[in-house]
This record gives sequence, C-alpha cells and structure tokens, in this order.
Amino acid sequence: MQEKSVAQKKQNLTRWTKYMLDFMFYGGIVVTASLPFSIKWMIHYLPDIGEHLADHYQEAVIIYFVLGVSAIVLIQELRKIFNTVLDENCFVMENVASLRKMGNWSFFIAGMSVVRSIVWSTIAMGVVILVFIIAGLFSKVLALVFEEAVRYKEENDLTI
Repeated sequence: MQEKSVAQKKQNLTRWTKYMLDFMFYGGIVVTASLPFSIKWMIHYLPDIGEHLADHYQEAVIIYFVLGVSAIVLIQELRKIFNTVLDENCFVMENVASLRKMGNWSFFIAGMSVVRSIVWSTIAMGVVILVFIIAGLFSKVLALVFEEAVRYKEENDLTI
C-alpha cells in the first residue's frame, strides 16, 4: 500500500513539473513576443520604471528580447532532459549535450545581464548575474557527471 502512495506522489510531482516547464516555455514565448507592447505599457502606467525605460526603449526591447529568447532555449533544453526522465532513460549522451548547452546559455544570460546593467543597473540584476553564473557552473559540472554515468552505463550494457 505504501509503495502505491510513493508511486502516486512521484507521478503527481512528475506531472506538475511537466506542466510547470510547459507553462514557462510557452509563457516565455508570449512574454518575449509582447515586449515592445509591454515595455510601452510600463512606460505609460508605471512612472518609476517607465521614466528610465522611455529614455532607453530600443535598448530595453533588444536586451530583454535577447534575454527572453535565451531563457526559452534554456528551458527547451531542460524539457528535453525531462522527457528522457519520463521515458526512464536519462543517462544518454543527448542529456550531456543539453546540460552543456544549458551551461553555455546560462553564461550567455549572465553576460547579457551585465550588458543590461550598463544601461540600467539595479541590485537585483547583480543577484540575477550571480544566479546564472552558478547555474552555468552547475550545468557544466552536471554534464561531466552525466557523461561519466553514460560511460558506465554503456560499459555495463555491454557486459553480459
């Protein structure tokens, strides 16, 4: 009876995680595509933020668009990895490649956030930069761990 409960909890967590990743992916597309309009809305209705954005409208649209597309690509790589978890076959070289790409995209986002800080600097942006540097390092290290696990798995699969 307890095994069923654990399996049910795992299934619920898996379903919730998949929905969250899908929401983040498709929501990110909508938010990124609507940037020219949403930034104009902020300029008009949020005077504290809008004053600065009005002075740098084009730069803000470009920088946030690049950051948005980068985040969407990063989430897509995470969705690919999650699909292999759903298939119960996560120790594959495709996940190693996805983790490396996620590390690269995380470092790129951190770099673009530094560029964004030149246009508009906030304390929160420093936190974002640090988080994406840590995420990039974590992804790169995890790629190495997965690569080793794939190698062990392939050797084990060849052993009868």
